[in-house]
Amino acid sequence: MKQFYSNGKLFIAGEYVVLDEALAFAVPTTYGQHLTVEPLTEPVIIWQSFDEQENIWFEATFNVVDGAIQSIVNTSIAQEEVTKRVIQILKAAKTLNPDFLNDARGFKVINKLTFPRHWGLGTSSTLINNIAQWAEVDAYKLLNHTFGGSGYDIACAQHDTPIIYQKIKDAVSVNRITFNPEFKSQLYFVYLNKKMNSRIGIATYNANKSNLNIPEINSIIRNMANCTNVADFEDLIEQHETIIAKLTNQTPVKTLLFKDFIGSVKSLGAWGGDFVLAVSKENPTEYFEAKGYETVIPYCDMVL
Repeated sequence: MKQFYSNGKLFIAGEYVVLDEALAFAVPTTYGQHLTVEPLTEPVIIWQSFDEQENIWFEATFNVVDGAIQSIVNTSIAQEEVTKRVIQILKAAKTLNPDFLNDARGFKVINKLTFPRHWGLGTSSTLINNIAQWAEVDAYKLLNHTFGGSGYDIACAQHDTPIIYQKIKDAVSVNRITFNPEFKSQLYFVYLNKKMNSRIGIATYNANKSNLNIPEINSIIRNMANCTNVADFEDLIEQHETIIAKLTNQTPVKTLLFKDFIGSVKSLGAWGGDFVLAVSKENPTEYFEAKGYETVIPYCDMVL
């Protein structure tokens, strides 16, 4: 039996612009996904995915012939898209490592999330990184062959500290940093009750990025990562939100949803869903719960 684990992720700063070689400030989470692989004597892959409540949310069985998935034994119609994605990932892994799945036996594969799927902490990226470990392939290459994206989430899956990430063409740079300011007790993550699909935001960003100033954004991100004063950190958040709002033709989340909040609020990753970062001198849980946002997690409980 083989066991693997990958960290979840949150994108603190550099969303969208990371696609144009800007820096990204990201953090691995205390939540993630486990993968267990147990060999079987028959040439099938029995696949089961469990949520954080230990409930199966996806399962399928595949026939394997000469290392290739030839047919689907069973899966539900409602899970057809997930089935296609799993097959795509396994085939891409085999393309990168022809020896993967190459013997006559099969496997029972069990995935277990430690966070709700809708939170957007990296259900896909943790799966990619786990399968890459199983198949002994480069996780960034596997991501490029499947979901695509900047790869910052793979970096978070592999590192246990906050990171400054950058991708220039096909070269990836990951710098582990120490982000441990005295004001971290004033940082909270709030779930916006919906999972965001980033494709629309990226399309809008690509149409509006003519005035993109990478050095300015990189300076803000470096200053955020090294900040020791909460007032300065909030000012940097506001600068970053203003820039991304113009580039994506969107309204900052504080203006949109939390105008009366005493403190700062920043979108994390694709705007419009998933988590936001709130900076508040007082515990803001009561404020957000009153507005219908019941998932409020302190920084120290969320970040490794």
